Amino acid sequence: MAEISAQLVKQLRDLTGAGMMECKKALVEANGDFNEAQVILRKRGLATAAKKASRSAREGIIGLHVSPAADLAVLVEVNCETDFVAKTDDFQKLVEEVKQIILEKRPATVEELKQLPSKSDPSLTVEGLLTGLIAKIGENMGIPRFAVVEAKGVLAGYVHPGAKIVSVVDVTFTKPETKSNPAFAELINDLAMQVAAAAPQFLSRNDVSPEALAKEKEIQRERALAEGKPEKIVDKVVEGRLGKFYSEVCLLDQPFIKDDAVSISQLLANRSRELGDQIGIASFVRYKVGETAPAEETPAE
Repeated sequence: MAEISAQLVKQLRDLTGAGMMECKKALVEANGDFNEAQVILRKRGLATAAKKASRSAREGIIGLHVSPAADLAVLVEVNCETDFVAKTDDFQKLVEEVKQIILEKRPATVEELKQLPSKSDPSLTVEGLLTGLIAKIGENMGIPRFAVVEAKGVLAGYVHPGAKIVSVVDVTFTKPETKSNPAFAELINDLAMQVAAAAPQFLSRNDVSPEALAKEKEIQRERALAEGKPEKIVDKVVEGRLGKFYSEVCLLDQPFIKDDAVSISQLLANRSRELGDQIGIASFVRYKVGETAPAEETPAE
């Protein structure tokens, strides 16, 4: 059997990030073959990842890239089990690498993304990169979603401290000089912050899904009946209360976070007059860490 030197163990540890004992065991099993030892560690990483796959991963961070021209944005959510791991250099490097791969390769789905080659180690796929970090750190991890946003106007992004909430808003205009106006720059940054803080679900009333509207009407109808409102006026009461619903879920109806006496649609109208342009919102994206995770079941008594 080949002699396993401490130097060889250290080299394998530095390359893979696995523990010293794991590296030594892999080298012994590979009879000192350095490349074979790497393969053994990767296989063990797959086994480790499989064991941890059932554990809930609701923490993590959201990576954001907005191009210098503000015409393209990438958002990606990467999950782990604890906020402590989300703050580590290894995890944040993973998020940065995945973000760059999405930017360069433009995969259509998460599954397609996972099969793309890693930038830091082309012999690994993104899924292999994730598996290796799961084995190294000891927590389950995942990539539940990403978005690539191409601007119709100009994009502004906002990252809430901790990168748990990230937003991108696409703001349209008609005059080229508007884009370089400081007042316009302030407006689009305010709108990105609005989306992050107020969590709109839809852009306008026309975008509210029939299911969401029907559910809200049912809630308000039952509430009105419980308050003793006569059956014949309940429908009118419900319609009257929908305004508050729209002001909560529709971005254009929401009160501006810096001045709640002004709605976002009024804010856009005001800035359009001031800048002598027609300013609108084409779309927005808002990600919050863990919001797509399945609900945890309550243990039976």
